[in-house]
Formats: sequence, structure tokens, C-alpha cells
Amino acid sequence: MSAPSALRTPWLPKLVVAPSFVVSFFFIYGLIAWNGYLSLSASRLLPNYEFVGFEQYALLWESERFRVALKNMAIFGSLFIGGAMALGLLLAILLDQKIRAEGLLRTIYLYPMAISFIVTGTAWKWMLNPGLGLEHLMRQWGFESFVFDWLINPDKAIFCVAIAGVWQSAGFVMALFLAALRGIDDSIIKAAQVDGASLPRIYWRIIIPSLRPVFFSTLMVVSHLAIKSFDLVMALTAGGPGFATDLPATFMYAMAFSRGQIGLGAASATVMLAMVAAIVVPYLYSELRVKK
Repeated sequence: MSAPSALRTPWLPKLVVAPSFVVSFFFIYGLIAWNGYLSLSASRLLPNYEFVGFEQYALLWESERFRVALKNMAIFGSLFIGGAMALGLLLAILLDQKIRAEGLLRTIYLYPMAISFIVTGTAWKWMLNPGLGLEHLMRQWGFESFVFDWLINPDKAIFCVAIAGVWQSAGFVMALFLAALRGIDDSIIKAAQVDGASLPRIYWRIIIPSLRPVFFSTLMVVSHLAIKSFDLVMALTAGGPGFATDLPATFMYAMAFSRGQIGLGAASATVMLAMVAAIVVPYLYSELRVKK
């Protein structure tokens, strides 16, 4: 190899990656910065770069609809995260018992994650519709007094969104926990069994506590999915009845693209970014600190 080519070689990978890095940096961090500035501007139907400080944020916190969206986020987030992690862990433990047809069951559990939230929301909308789904079916079977109208009940519709979300995400959580369970040394379980510990006690006292890093990583992923949930809500309830199932993501879309309140929508998007950062930054800090 000649001397000039040897000098050029170390820069070749950087030159190849540079265009995609610049484009990604612009479309991610550049647009985040632009959105942040719009949230501090007087933008309404069209971008207006007149600086108004935190006026949009003041209007945001005064909005009853946004307060409802935050309340729904707390309800949906706790049910979605807790339900997906609990059900996923339970399925992983069941599959870890080396049962028959494990491959088939694993495929069935993982299948919902292969479809989009739009399809999930549409399917559950049909199933939970009082005139078409479960209530209609039960009444056809002779249970005339059976009522399941959560989808059209403003106080209970958010629970329908949580049910659909847990159904789709539990399989993904199961795969993460199952991979972690398969990495545990069998000698630990055998030693505990020799000491007389029952299998449930072994899982509760030994195995599940050892999965703490997986719990933390899974929590990060599922929390991120909960905060940015948009397509599931739009397909299942469209934020209704009224705005009873609004989440910050659907509120942002409504303000920015339907109501002509770009500045208000940008402010809500910035609040969502802060929510995600509040989850991701501590995780990255803990990971980097451990590696050091």
C-alpha cells in the first residue's frame, strides 16, 4: 500500500458516514430546536417567529383539555406499563418451564407486536363496540342483560385503550424476559431445590430479583411507547368520547394540525420531549456510570 493511500484510509469510513450523520442530525436535533422556538413564538395557523416567551406554556397549563390529557397519560401509562410488564413476565415464566409447543406459543404471544397500533386499535374498536362486538355477541347468546359499553363511556374509555396496548406489547416484554431467564445458570435453581425451596419461591426470591437490569431496560422501552402513543388512540377512540381519551400526543396533533394553534401544539410537544428525557436521561446516566 502506498503512503498516500495509507493516509487516506482512516478518513474513508468517516467520509462515507458523514452525509447520513449530517442529515440525521438536522432532521432530529434541528427540528427539535425549531419546535422549541415555535413553542416560544406567537405562531397560530402559520409559523410566526415573534418571540412571546412562555405565553404558550401558560395557555397550555390553563387548558382543561391538556389537563385531561395529562390525567389520561397517568392512568394509561400506569396500566399500560404495569400490565404489559406483569403479563409479559408471567408468560416468560410459563414458557421457561420447557412446555410442549413452546415455539408455537411463543409465536402466538409475539404476533401482536408484528402488527401496527393502527390495526390493533381498529380490531379492538370492532370487538369493544357495543353494537358489533362483545356486548352484541353475548346478547345473541341469550345474555340480554349483558352490558359492556366502556368504549363509549367517557369515564371508562381510557381503560379500553390500556387493554389494547397491553395486548399488543405484552409479547415483546415476554421476549425480553424470556431471553434473560434463559441466560440464568441452571445450577442456581438446582441448588435452591436441593435446599428444599419450592419453584414459586425460587422465582420470587432468586430469579426475579436477578432480572433487575432487564426490568429497568424494559421499563424504559415501554414507558417511551406509552408517552408517544398516538396511532392506537386515534384508531380506537380518536380521543373521544369528546376528548375523554386524549393523550398529550393526540392533543398536540389536534392543536397543531386541526385547530390552527401551532405554538400551543409545539409547547405540548416540548412537554412530551421533557417526559421522555426524564425517563431516558437517568437511564443513560446510570449505564454510562456503570461502564466507567
